Amino acid sequence: MQHASPIQRRQSRQIRVGNVLVGGDAPISVQSMTNTETCDVEATVAQIKRLEAAGADMVRVSVPSMEAAEAFGRIRQAVNLPLIADIHFDYKIALRVAELGVDCLRINPGNIGREDRVREVVAAARDRDISIRIGVNAGSLEKDLQKKYGEPTPAALVESALRHIDILDRLDFQEFKVSLKASDVFMAVAAYRQIAEQIEQPLHLGITEAGGLRSGTVKSSVGLGMLLMDGIGDTLRVSLAADPVEEVKVGFDILKSLRLRSKGINFIACPSCSRQNFDVIGTMNALEARVDDILTPLDVAVIGCVVNGPGEAREADLGLTGGSPKHLVYIDGKPASKLDSSHLVDDLESVIREKVAEKEAQERLVIARSE
Repeated sequence: MQHASPIQRRQSRQIRVGNVLVGGDAPISVQSMTNTETCDVEATVAQIKRLEAAGADMVRVSVPSMEAAEAFGRIRQAVNLPLIADIHFDYKIALRVAELGVDCLRINPGNIGREDRVREVVAAARDRDISIRIGVNAGSLEKDLQKKYGEPTPAALVESALRHIDILDRLDFQEFKVSLKASDVFMAVAAYRQIAEQIEQPLHLGITEAGGLRSGTVKSSVGLGMLLMDGIGDTLRVSLAADPVEEVKVGFDILKSLRLRSKGINFIACPSCSRQNFDVIGTMNALEARVDDILTPLDVAVIGCVVNGPGEAREADLGLTGGSPKHLVYIDGKPASKLDSSHLVDDLESVIREKVAEKEAQERLVIARSE
């Protein structure tokens, strides 16, 4: 059963990225970034649609050239998710994607050049209701800050961010969010904690260049988990050297583990031991792959024996307890049916989908009654 998270979130100013609210009391959003060649419109659109199917709230697209900007315009017309354009140095690219329907600009105002150019970009963002993300990265700090601090430090990241923020403050533009990313967990966490006390804008969390699927998931879970437990964070990206869809899955799994967001199935599964009455690991591997398309929140317990099984199963929306000769299914805390090992995955998937359909029907009924 779903329980509210005990985490008290930092109160931040709320901004908008397309139709997604970021900050304030809005749910923490999960995003990813395309890794296709932006000028390959077909491939980029296909990847964005896969990210949407995985539950992503928004997607960032790199726009390094004017040619890529024109491709971005065609991509924008072909997808529904809010799109963030990742732009460095050339303010004309920012102006062009603003015309083409971008929802957020990932820029650093200090890298755009003269103040009149920054003013043009901010004016375009203001006129078209486009938000901005100031993105500070330990790997690309300004040269004078590298010289001042000797190496990237939390204080250096914060000072860099405050420089860019000051530019937007002078232009009276407050519709922005901030990220201070580092591949080092301690540096990133310290920087975010410091900036969280100094500004009211929403914070975009990320441990940059975290690593491959396994190592990057662990590093991101540790770093982002520490910040989220502090109530810090309004949107996040898990940066993995892997399929971007995996970034979305891991992002939601992190939020689900802290009860900050519910999307898809939350599995409670035992690691298995000699007490198990069915192949728990094999069942879980097959089941996770089969129900990957389900976005409706549901707690599902899969426990191999009768020691911990009944207790876990009763607490979940749906639970399976290993037994002999058959395994007992609990629904909403009550025994409901028994399943045989011979086609356990097939039967369990059917039970899950029936429960999901029932839950979705109940939600539609509630909405209809409220209208």
